[in-house]
Amino acid sequence: MFINVKSKDENQAEIYIKEWKIGMKLIVAICDSELIGKKFNEGELTIDIKDSFYGNTKVSLEYGLERLKKATIANIVGEKIVNAAISEGLILKESVIFINGIPHAQVIR
Repeated sequence: MFINVKSKDENQAEIYIKEWKIGMKLIVAICDSELIGKKFNEGELTIDIKDSFYGNTKVSLEYGLERLKKATIANIVGEKIVNAAISEGLILKESVIFINGIPHAQVIR
């Protein structure tokens, strides 16, 4: 499945997303598409980027950012989506951690 707010060109797909609605809360897990299925370790930190958590729906970066704006809780992994979220003011640069060079941030509002 591909969702893009600006065009139907699947080459525009950049990220994977999965959402859960629990009561009034929207939980969003989102990652750069090239990271899905990979695992990164650094010291005691590990991040396993599974499609069971981050989803199998490819979306455009723009669509992903729109969903992050509505999220009450978010888990964000990857250079493209993390940098875009910083640029949009959705997360602070200082809140980003790196696991083997891969940026990761969490949001709770």
